[in-house]
Amino acid sequence: MKSSKGKPKKNATGGKGKADSKGSRSFGSVPNLEEFVSPDWWRNIFNAIYIKTDADVIDDAGITRTEVDLFTEILGLTPEDNILDLCCGQGRHSLEMARRDFDNIEGLDRSHYLIQKARAQSRKEGLSAKFKEGDARKLPYQADNFDVVMILGNSFGYFETVKDDMRVLKEVLRVLKPWGRLLIDVTDGEYLRDHFQPRSWEWIDKKMFVCRERSLSLDSQQLISREVVTHVEKGVVADQFYAERLYTRESIKDLLKAAGFSRIALQGSFSPDSQRGQDLGMMEQRIVVTSMVKKEWTPVRRKKAQVRNVVVVMGDPAKPDPLKPKSTFDDDDFYTIDQMKDSLRELKDYNFSYLSNHNTLADDLRSLRPKIDYVFNLCDEGFNNDARLELHVPALLELLSVPYTGSGPQCLGICYDKSLVRGLASEMGIPVPEAFFVKPEDTVYEIPFPFPAIVKPNFGDSSFGITQRSISHKVEDLVNAINEIREKFGYEKPILVEEFLTGKDLSVGIIGNPPESYAVLPIIEEDYSSLPPELPRLCGYEAKWLPDSPYWNIKSIPAELPEETEKMIVGCCLRLYERLECRDYSRFDWRLDAQGSPKLLEVNPNPGWCWDGHLAKMSKFVGISYREMLAGILHAAEQRIGLVGTPPSS
Repeated sequence: MKSSKGKPKKNATGGKGKADSKGSRSFGSVPNLEEFVSPDWWRNIFNAIYIKTDADVIDDAGITRTEVDLFTEILGLTPEDNILDLCCGQGRHSLEMARRDFDNIEGLDRSHYLIQKARAQSRKEGLSAKFKEGDARKLPYQADNFDVVMILGNSFGYFETVKDDMRVLKEVLRVLKPWGRLLIDVTDGEYLRDHFQPRSWEWIDKKMFVCRERSLSLDSQQLISREVVTHVEKGVVADQFYAERLYTRESIKDLLKAAGFSRIALQGSFSPDSQRGQDLGMMEQRIVVTSMVKKEWTPVRRKKAQVRNVVVVMGDPAKPDPLKPKSTFDDDDFYTIDQMKDSLRELKDYNFSYLSNHNTLADDLRSLRPKIDYVFNLCDEGFNNDARLELHVPALLELLSVPYTGSGPQCLGICYDKSLVRGLASEMGIPVPEAFFVKPEDTVYEIPFPFPAIVKPNFGDSSFGITQRSISHKVEDLVNAINEIREKFGYEKPILVEEFLTGKDLSVGIIGNPPESYAVLPIIEEDYSSLPPELPRLCGYEAKWLPDSPYWNIKSIPAELPEETEKMIVGCCLRLYERLECRDYSRFDWRLDAQGSPKLLEVNPNPGWCWDGHLAKMSKFVGISYREMLAGILHAAEQRIGLVGTPPSS
């Protein structure tokens, strides 16, 4: 993340603040800035406001060209070098180098916003620079991959502890080739400790100005800063606190030596020629230090003929499945399985075998363990086709020390409980529908929000128990819906009653593992235009399991949403993905209320993988075939597991 003045945003948890009419928080007098700094301030600070406040340096093409001239000369770079621009921000250095015919340059940054901005600019100019979102402490690259790594624009020292800074350097050491070079451009801590401005303010455009306060941390090792950004018409738009470690010439050299680098050299100091000519903050004076890696090549583990042996674990067709209409696998299920096997058969460099007998599953896996690379876990039915036991399959695999695709037991267990996910989302500030909980012994219900309401089992998936009669418009409907779930579906566990949202019915799919490497598939919405007007608009049990129902004809189409709504939904999904520890692929269901505001319905780790499921539909809208979708899940798992070598082609 590129920072000119050091930019951490505090999530306003450390003191009393007042919200303005637009929801922004502003703080009054703060006696101790350090108390207001969040340990992970860097997660949210790098956004459109950052681009404005730091534009005098990071958006000045002349400054960028001058810096690239300097760094290219110091490192003796050539167009053939494979270069990583680590913490690249919006990619200003990478893009400038790509303009100079450096074809093997890639930027990585933790900020989703800045990476998207870098990618858009690279596409616009037709440049070769590539950009990836990821954490500098866990780089998504193989060992011995780069000739050069650069950490530029004062992007080092953001973490709360030196230990995390060391983790960054150790990762850089790993991904650099033997004799690879590292260049760090970082603020001169000794200079700044003596010369920082305790207070300043400046206009950043004709309608916006920023006021800054600064102080040293208690141990004098960090500079604590506060920025209050104000718009002359909108008022305060940001009040944010941040901290950066003050490395001196000697301390940065000592850290590099401790990390295992050699030939450490201080290349001097410099200051950017800002046209704004006001407060340069952390960028006022920077030092440039270089070093080299002396190490042996990392041994590569290779399989015979580079073939990966993968076992696919599925549901058991010989056992009853209570979620299916006739509690058994039918022709549609076997057709779906055959479609999956046919697509996997087309993937080169794989040997797939299949396990579906749950009576012998543990013994079969134990005997195959020495012969396989990992398991493709497609057992979303659950162990013994019991959805409550879906988490038992990955738990068994972990006990046997067998790597596998998809989410782990804890994630599956949490997401099976809809109320638990609602509570966690609410804690994160993610909107959810109004709701109340009905325990099995309850016979009297008081609804704390206006009708209509939807009644659904708190535990379960595949829309079990959700039909057109689940929508209630009055108390009598509510009682009947609860009774139907308990009697017709035999469900005796807690029931969730939510406000029924009447806006667009949306799904978001993600393949990969944020923040390192992932793809957000197109958001889809359910097209209910084929339904008779008297039927409620919902995609429930009838739409998924009953071909004779009018709900069977519901189609999924690309969603048309305001840009801000789409950004908000995707951002929340990415936060939930990481918080819940989803892995490799997941789906998130949302719905808009009557005013167009989105609310989260549920999270589906290890969602339906079938050829005509929601994930496959989303993929198809961007030209990704079913085979390619399955390959994408496999590749995501392989990268996460740490399998080396070129991924098998799809």
